[in-house]
Amino acid sequence: MSQKSCLPNNFWACRTIYLFKKSPKKNFHSSQFFKLFHSSFMIRRLLMTAAKPKKGKAQDFVLKTPKGTKDWADKDMVLREAIFGTLSSLFKKHGGVTIDTPVFELREILTGKYGEDSKLIYNLEDQGGELTSLRYDLTVPFARFVACNNIAAIKRYHIAKVYRRDQPAMTKGRMREFYQCDFDIAGNYDTMVPDSEILALLCDGLNGLGITDFKVKLNHRKILDGIFQACGVKDEDVRKVSSAVDKLDKSPWEVVKKEMVVEKNQPPEVADKIGEFVKHNGSIREVLEFLQASDILKSNDSAQSGIAEMSILADYVDAFDIGEYLSFDLSLARGLDYYTGLIYEAVTAASAPPANATELKAKSNDEDASAYVGVGSIAAGGRYDNLVGMFSNGKSIPCVGVSFGVERLFSIIKNRTDLTSISANHTDVFVMAFGGGEGWNGFLKERMEITNTLWKAGINAEYLYKSKANIRKQFDAAEKAGAKLAVILGKEEYPQGQLRIKVLGQGQENEGELVNKKELIDAVQSHLTDVDSISRIIKGL
Repeated sequence: MSQKSCLPNNFWACRTIYLFKKSPKKNFHSSQFFKLFHSSFMIRRLLMTAAKPKKGKAQDFVLKTPKGTKDWADKDMVLREAIFGTLSSLFKKHGGVTIDTPVFELREILTGKYGEDSKLIYNLEDQGGELTSLRYDLTVPFARFVACNNIAAIKRYHIAKVYRRDQPAMTKGRMREFYQCDFDIAGNYDTMVPDSEILALLCDGLNGLGITDFKVKLNHRKILDGIFQACGVKDEDVRKVSSAVDKLDKSPWEVVKKEMVVEKNQPPEVADKIGEFVKHNGSIREVLEFLQASDILKSNDSAQSGIAEMSILADYVDAFDIGEYLSFDLSLARGLDYYTGLIYEAVTAASAPPANATELKAKSNDEDASAYVGVGSIAAGGRYDNLVGMFSNGKSIPCVGVSFGVERLFSIIKNRTDLTSISANHTDVFVMAFGGGEGWNGFLKERMEITNTLWKAGINAEYLYKSKANIRKQFDAAEKAGAKLAVILGKEEYPQGQLRIKVLGQGQENEGELVNKKELIDAVQSHLTDVDSISRIIKGL
């Protein structure tokens, strides 16, 4: 019998003859007989197909996370939690209150807010109801939140995942699912006051994470738009030209100019005029001096308004003592459509792609772009005064904020950090029992009681879930947990109300300190003075 069919081949011939004999038409033509035989044959083929083992998807399936995503665990998780803890503490210091919003929004909320990057939005399948998409960032959902709740003023922070259908570069922290840590100030305040505080917070945050070799590039949308207009760009082409200029951090001017002329249909002389401006960078006052000396900008209202605001910002930057970190860079464009004023992004040496990135990209067959891209900006933001008004019938609430890219920060910090001293566990004390011989029960209940006492005192503690665990297994478990101390219940000592405290990692010659049970908490706490800095951050959560 064939494995492909549960019935023998001669069954189908017999079935055809049987049907032929049962037919009321005794003058069957041969063609009718063959039709009947063909019908039986087709039924057999259908049954054989259904009985075949499935090939393809089931056999080719590879168990993994989707492209551009990863699982987080162990020391990576500890490091990421430390980043969260550092930034959330900073946000609270500046008076921020936390919020959360749905991971997906109505598609209409996100449409038309991101310029050319709109193609990177993840649209969810229509389930016969509302059309929705995964959030691309935390800024647009925040603006929707402000409009929905009729909020006039708020300082908010939000730590959550966002999603983008971008080319991943996993080792550079460029992923399709990643965390952003956002801080925003919404409300009507004096010009550049909230903006300067956001810049101070940005610099404070990166320094707090141990990243000190950064530079915050600044520009102003009004100045940039004014430059384009003064150079001869039509209003309807400003955003297209802006998206080309935004690539100057990755491509040389010749490549950007070609895109402006060939793809954006700008005259070469217009591109050359723009080039005279966007190649300039320096301190705020240096670039202001250059802009104020430009004859073609003197009659442009947009540029003059932006120059006036940047002049105010220069004084506030001095008050916060952050001038050394800032660079006024006229090539910075920030491609998102919702920015209306000051824009900025923080970069490090790791942000730029390799010098031979084009050559590496041409050679690469990998879906991951890590070989030929840089980390990119590690934090960015700006002013967006009209975004809330898009959701509230034109009632605008001025807003300014910054977003820290957690995975990009993580990739830099991990490369600079000795992870050997970091434990994925936060156990301070491991409770053990030593004994043996006749009548020895392992002190399991007693270990539970001591562990519970430590927990109630706020001390991180564990014990082995075995009634009679041998000494070696208990020490191995303590080492795996990263415990600093062992509290030991001895067979002879514990019934006398005494326990032994041993500092782990100091060798067998260190027998530890014998203390009374009533003094246990004070004794343990006095030994726990050498907890590593990352564990302290996690405790602070």
